[in-house]
Amino acid sequence: MYLTNRDVREITMSKKPNKEKLLDKVKDEKPVKSKILTLPILIIGFLVIVFGAYMLYAMTHMHVTSKTETSTVKTSSSLEKASSSTKKYVAGKDYKITYSNTNLIDRSTLDKALKNSTGADISYMMDTSEDGGDMAKVEVYYNKDKNLLVERLFKNGYSGNQDSARVVYDVSQGKIPDNGADTDSHYLDLPLVYTWEKLTK
Repeated sequence: MYLTNRDVREITMSKKPNKEKLLDKVKDEKPVKSKILTLPILIIGFLVIVFGAYMLYAMTHMHVTSKTETSTVKTSSSLEKASSSTKKYVAGKDYKITYSNTNLIDRSTLDKALKNSTGADISYMMDTSEDGGDMAKVEVYYNKDKNLLVERLFKNGYSGNQDSARVVYDVSQGKIPDNGADTDSHYLDLPLVYTWEKLTK
């Protein structure tokens, strides 16, 4: 049998695509196998990342929550303490204030001076705890010539006319003078301008 060049080309060409097809199949099989192997690794990696992110969030959230709970406890205890110190005491029921000789010193100047001299408010004076004023009575005398207030403080349980402490306050200078300890001569024969008395026992 005689083969022409054309026949050779046709035979050769017809065989070549078969080889290429086989090679393509082999090439296609390798990626499928590698894809099958990498798929579980990718899934496991994804799950590890998601789980790690969740754990990180949970730990951060727990830390923030515990911090918030701690600050809430502190705040609530502070509020309880503050509310006990700022308890609403009723004038005429729990305490009584009397202003006298109002022509000597006006009421607003007197109130400001009393606040500045002791920093005490009604709640503080009524408070019988160690941190409180524990006051039963306060008498304030006014020395017009020296523009001084002499405060006589009577703590709960006082007897007679014996005060527990005295405070001298210079209204002009807005401070307690250096010689404030020598109070006896300051209040004798001075007019009484303010009295605070605790009524509740």
